[in-house]
Amino acid sequence: MEDQAEPEVASPEVRKRIHESFDRQGLMAHLGARIAHIAPGRVRIVLPARPEVTQQHGYFHAGATSAIADSAGGYAAYTLFPEDTEVLTVEYKINLLAPAAGDHIEAIGTVLKHGRTLTVCVLEVFAAQSDANRKLVANGQQTLIRVNRSEQ
Repeated sequence: MEDQAEPEVASPEVRKRIHESFDRQGLMAHLGARIAHIAPGRVRIVLPARPEVTQQHGYFHAGATSAIADSAGGYAAYTLFPEDTEVLTVEYKINLLAPAAGDHIEAIGTVLKHGRTLTVCVLEVFAAQSDANRKLVANGQQTLIRVNRSEQ
């Protein structure tokens, strides 16, 4: 699923809506995560290495890995939702494939199936020492629900 080229970009309106929502997420700010790319049905989030996001062996903590994967998938779905809606995760499963070591990890959420109510995304997390040296360390799947703002 992963493609490093990422030539396509979401519209300025969608990018603005995604960034405004992301900026309201306390956990992403606390972790130090940032959005690196927004395309229709695809979002990439990067988390730099620092002691606060590691576990006892020095690898990225599974909680940090899972959190950015969840957000990447959620925002990938959100890129396809109408303007007057919001996104919530219904469920997700993540497989930790290898210890996540490097100077950063990046999560890519990609819409697999977009629906009127539920959307399913594929989640991938890569550990990187540099942009050229990346290793798949986690993958998963997620189901999201579209919620009208008036229903919140």
